[in-house]
Amino acid sequence: MEIDKIDQIIDKHHGEASSLLQILLDIQSENSWLTKEALGRVSEKLNVPLNRIQHIVTFYKAFSLVPKGRHQVHICVGTACHVRGATRILDTVEEATGIKPGETDLDLKFSLETVNCLGCCALGPVMEVDGKVHGKMSPVKTAEVLKMTVS
Repeated sequence: MEIDKIDQIIDKHHGEASSLLQILLDIQSENSWLTKEALGRVSEKLNVPLNRIQHIVTFYKAFSLVPKGRHQVHICVGTACHVRGATRILDTVEEATGIKPGETDLDLKFSLETVNCLGCCALGPVMEVDGKVHGKMSPVKTAEVLKMTVS
């Protein structure tokens, strides 16, 4: 990510250290992960110690310090989804993408995560792709959603 783009995001928040979390989220949204260079620039511009920023980004699961795929896939494995077949959905995604939870494929096309709840238990099993929730999933529907995502 270019320094100019990082500076634009910081300037959008008036360079205030109180906006640190939102600045980091905006940078990650733009770049899909937080590079060392980006963290260093934020530290410099906001006058916040780099070790404090690193503590924050390693504490919150929303942040990634490694490259993520263009498409973020989350599979709910909470109780309601589990009893309705979430493991079959997860197996289908793993087979289609070639990755396991916590991984990103080599083409940076997909990243896969499991979550304990997406807040829509009545729709289980649930899969979220790029922020869009897909409910009452089956292996066939899962494969169709993944195909539509990349086309």
